Amino acid sequence: MTDFRFLHAADIHLDSPLHGLSRYEGLPEADIRGATRAAFDNLIQCAIDEAVDFVVIAGDLFDGDWKDMGTGLYFARAIGRLDQAAIPVFLLAGNHDAASVINRSVPWPPNVRQFGNQKPDTHFLPEHSVAIHGQSFLTPAVTENLVLAYPDATEHHFNIGILHTALTGRQGHAPYAPCSLEDLKSRCYDYWALGHVHEHEIVCENPHVVFPGNTQGRTIRETGPKGAVIVAVEDGQVASVDRIDLDVLRWAKVEVDCTGASAEGTPALIREALLSKWQDNTAGLPLVARVTLIGQTKDAGAMYNGAGAFRDDVRAVAAAISPDLFIEKVKVLVIPPSQSQDVAIGDDLAALIEQAGTDPTLAALLAEDLAPFLLAAQTSLGESDDEDLRRLASDGDWTAVLSTAKLALRSRLTREA
Repeated sequence: MTDFRFLHAADIHLDSPLHGLSRYEGLPEADIRGATRAAFDNLIQCAIDEAVDFVVIAGDLFDGDWKDMGTGLYFARAIGRLDQAAIPVFLLAGNHDAASVINRSVPWPPNVRQFGNQKPDTHFLPEHSVAIHGQSFLTPAVTENLVLAYPDATEHHFNIGILHTALTGRQGHAPYAPCSLEDLKSRCYDYWALGHVHEHEIVCENPHVVFPGNTQGRTIRETGPKGAVIVAVEDGQVASVDRIDLDVLRWAKVEVDCTGASAEGTPALIREALLSKWQDNTAGLPLVARVTLIGQTKDAGAMYNGAGAFRDDVRAVAAAISPDLFIEKVKVLVIPPSQSQDVAIGDDLAALIEQAGTDPTLAALLAEDLAPFLLAAQTSLGESDDEDLRRLASDGDWTAVLSTAKLALRSRLTREA
């Protein structure tokens, strides 16, 4: 059995639409929309530079049916570069690019080998004594355990299983193609190339069971470096699994502890936190950050009331630190100290707030009565914060909406007293 190396990637989500970016003023919208292609270009170049023997893509190459043929033509051109370098590509469909989802096609270069969706297929690389087993998704929501139908390991071969799955469950990911680690081990394969989970994770090392994570973060829920792994096999054994970064911009969450701080002193704390986050960005990639103000402060009401001004201040601070530091959103989650009762709003309103969560009739009345407040909030808090308020209202969480209103009202009453 020869020594070889392969690149394992998943969850590329080419041309992911990234809805809602236009709501956030100042973001590099064009760069973010093109990031999935740019990261895939990096994948192609890395495979060529590293002279890997083949590439495995474990599902969700595409983000859904193509808006137009441009997505397919781009992929054909990009993957054609690997064909010219004599690098085979083994492609499996996941929930986002299942057979029932992708309605268009273009002829792929001959180096692309796709897995069927009716039963597991096996592809062989005789020159390396490699057997690669996999089954694509027929529909987006595959709920059966596909592994049970995978064939036993091929003797005298290095066996790779490809599967799009959340295993027994991963937070934030639908439980598609559920299976256990023991199910995977029962096939006696040497390496499991998984997809679907967007965080890098080596689940097991005997055998190796690996989620490479997605190649490019697309929202604030996908923070930190993103990429793939290069696997080296020597004497029929996995010698190394090296993570490689492929992303072209990154998302970051920045929490600013405002405990004891005044509203006027908060921008200095924000600058310190953003500067620290930027200095930690050793890759030097553009950074899109969400800033969240937390902690206890007597100026909590003023901060809620002035959320729009805070957003502008934070953007100005970020722009001064670096032209490649952008602000996705500013969230104000500070709370007043428990002993802060400088303005009494009234026990009756507090009682109504408590009842709203359990009394549907009262909640409906509150929803009707608070419509003018939500309209005013859209103007005073800005689009990003209004989005949160509208979400809370649509979820029926009037307690949270009224809590925000109470803090802002206390601030205004204090200022006008």
